[in-house]
Amino acid sequence: MRKLVLLSLVLCFSLVFSLPVFSKTFVTIGTGGVTGVYYPTGGAISKMVNSKADEYGIKATVESTGGSVYNINAVLAGNLAFGICQSDRQFQAVNGLAEWKNRGPQKDLRSVFSIHPESVTLVASVASGIKSPEDLKGKRVNLGNPGSGQLQNSKDVLSAFGMTPEDVQAAYVKAVEAPGLLQDERLDAFFYTVGHPAGNIKEATSGRIKVRIVPVDGEPIEKLIEKKPYYAIGKIDMSNYPMAANADAGMVPSLGVKATLVTRASLDEDIVYAITKEVFENFEQFKSLHPAYSVLSKKDMLQGLSAPLHKGAVKYYKEAGLLKYVDPDLY
Repeated sequence: MRKLVLLSLVLCFSLVFSLPVFSKTFVTIGTGGVTGVYYPTGGAISKMVNSKADEYGIKATVESTGGSVYNINAVLAGNLAFGICQSDRQFQAVNGLAEWKNRGPQKDLRSVFSIHPESVTLVASVASGIKSPEDLKGKRVNLGNPGSGQLQNSKDVLSAFGMTPEDVQAAYVKAVEAPGLLQDERLDAFFYTVGHPAGNIKEATSGRIKVRIVPVDGEPIEKLIEKKPYYAIGKIDMSNYPMAANADAGMVPSLGVKATLVTRASLDEDIVYAITKEVFENFEQFKSLHPAYSVLSKKDMLQGLSAPLHKGAVKYYKEAGLLKYVDPDLY
């Protein structure tokens, strides 16, 4: 009897230790400030993937970061699996421009898909008298923190109107800090490249100090778009900001880029395939996760890309019949 019990115990232990162990791969998505749209975008993607963690063997987490430039560099360095960045920053990295001028083209960068449109948004206090970018001269203006996408965008807008950062009293703080500084009357205006509606802009327009969303348009902007084709005409729906001084303006003109999801060439094909598939196979669910996604179509999400597509994304788009919407030079 004792031998039978011992044999049973041995068999039980053998079964326990011979069972397969299913491990999960943890991936981190670099986003932006928590009051922008990048952070909830990363959260939306993570939520969808994590709902099928057992199926894919992937657990996604989100990291709030300094923005586009940081995300691209961290992805390439292997510190992030994915990063959200502006389409213009993707273009510059791939072509060795701007922050990557001294390092040359970032050939390991890979695109996955585009997400929502983003507008270069100029917010100014009514008291400042700023009604156009040309009124920024001599004013206290936040251009964006180093490593963010809007820093280069704000410099481009200033340049289009014949100015440099030296022509304004430039600040270089994170977007999350700018509304408070504006309401404390320590800034006259700030730039923020973001999808709308954005919590940051709602905060800025809802305080004691009355503010307006300033149009960013005219011939200087038309020439800028001709020179830098990754920009496009954009519009900001003022119905999203009922407390703004110009809330009744309808659509305020601006210029825009796209938010894009990027990774590196060496990231496992199955991981990229799973994330791409989950977003596109549950497209209506994805669109419902943030108001900024409401205008999206699957075709839109394959436009505005500069880096070659990751092979995992190509695999899914081929299966789904979506490669026809992708620039052939990207795969």
